[in-house]
Amino acid sequence: MKNTLVGLSLAAVTLLGLNSQQAYGAQYKVDTEGAHAFINFKIKHLGYSWLHGRFNTFDGQFSYDVSKANEAAISIEIDTASIDSNHAERDKHLRGKDFLNVSKYPKATFKSTSITFDNEQKGVVTGLFTLHGVSKSIDFEIEKVGEGQDPWGGYRAGFMGQTRLKLADYGIDYDLGSASTHVDIELHIEGIKQ
Repeated sequence: MKNTLVGLSLAAVTLLGLNSQQAYGAQYKVDTEGAHAFINFKIKHLGYSWLHGRFNTFDGQFSYDVSKANEAAISIEIDTASIDSNHAERDKHLRGKDFLNVSKYPKATFKSTSITFDNEQKGVVTGLFTLHGVSKSIDFEIEKVGEGQDPWGGYRAGFMGQTRLKLADYGIDYDLGSASTHVDIELHIEGIKQ
């Protein structure tokens, strides 16, 4: 399974980051200060409903130029302890050893290795995602939401992306039932040109 590109706005994440080797195009800082970027997730609960959550603290950057879109790059760093499912006791469990083990693995990261646009709006990002001490290459679909001047004299660009991750691939094997083996991630990213 090619890490099904299902609802993860990681697409945004996708274009968010800078490939540390080389960055082409304009540089953008993800607008976390203004809360114009989001990393959301959902996972089935017993196969009967969806449990939704997000990571409240993350940072990142991306490079992008519409004339050289396939040279774009993105990098993101997530504070795993900032997981928020709107339920304090559940979040405590998710931060513990059964799941994220945030005391041992305080960060999750994504760094793109390639981005390929089919047209000016849609593409696929490939990169290295590290979670729970495991690094794997993933790819996910992204979509450009838009770009242009903001009302305060700046310039912004925004993307969204989505993917699906198998928890066991990252050493998270707590038994949640057969309906809850994968988590869908959505990424919505708005960057401010630097």
